[in-house]
Amino acid sequence: MSANAKINIFVTGVTGYLGGAVVNRLISHPRVNDFRITALVRSPEKAEKLKLLGITPAIGSLDDTDLLHKLCSESDVVLAMADSDHYSSSGTGVLVDNAAGMYQCDTIWNDASAAQMATLAPTQMHRDVDLMIVEADEEGYVKTYIVLPSTIYGIAQGRLVDLGISNNRSRQIPAIVRASLDRRQGGMVGLGKNAWPNVNIEEQADFFIILLNAALNKSETLGHGTDGYYFGESGEHSLYDVGKAVAEVLVDLGIGQSREPTTFTKDEIDKYFGGSDYLGSNSRCRADHARSLGWNPKKSTADMLASIRAEVEEEIKASAEGKLRKDQKL
Repeated sequence: MSANAKINIFVTGVTGYLGGAVVNRLISHPRVNDFRITALVRSPEKAEKLKLLGITPAIGSLDDTDLLHKLCSESDVVLAMADSDHYSSSGTGVLVDNAAGMYQCDTIWNDASAAQMATLAPTQMHRDVDLMIVEADEEGYVKTYIVLPSTIYGIAQGRLVDLGISNNRSRQIPAIVRASLDRRQGGMVGLGKNAWPNVNIEEQADFFIILLNAALNKSETLGHGTDGYYFGESGEHSLYDVGKAVAEVLVDLGIGQSREPTTFTKDEIDKYFGGSDYLGSNSRCRADHARSLGWNPKKSTADMLASIRAEVEEEIKASAEGKLRKDQKL
């Protein structure tokens, strides 16, 4: 690549929560004039909006193999932030167990230990995809960096959200909020003793740019492949903590009856979570490798718990807007 050549960056997941936050930083990056950004998107309407931001849209999906092969082969950098079971970044779901909320495990995974990360079983969630990515690095096709975010929280903001391109909300906490609102009581799986790491959406997006900068600068100390795992973690919480925070907000809003969360019944787990007790699993880690690049997240678990009121209010607003649209169609 010549000194004046553009750096071709291909992005998947631009319409998502994390992908939108990362792309929001890309378009305000100090080197943005050196970038040629292409983003995969399904919607022609959103494709036109991406053009307003100087992004070249490629209309298609993750199943358009030929298109993806072409776009990846033409790119210097691929930021895959869509489906963690397609070739993309995974999450700390790869660490989960079957605790069902009944206990906190002792194992804490550290992204700075390549030896420990190598012991993750191939049967773990997302692990088969991660291993294929690492294999591509080992065979010399590409340098790979796998970012594993945890429970990401916070209402995302920025130009992509403002234009209606990307989603502004996460999944895990909103799912608990949605279920709790419907049952009018904060809930948890089992006793809520299981532990998960958490990270703020803005700080997680910051890390992607730190990692990108290190890769573009060809840092010789930047781990990749088998040494290329980077957790997103700035604190740890139990599911009980989240359920209690939701329960307290519901009582304050005159919706809930108790400030203590109650256990989701089997019928409720079937109704709200498709029969899965995934939210009762343990997923414990420390992001020492990510921090070694200079990432220094400031948000804590207290900030995560404090953000839950906004999540509840946002869900109530979204439900009201959804009902209004439904009534208008009738």
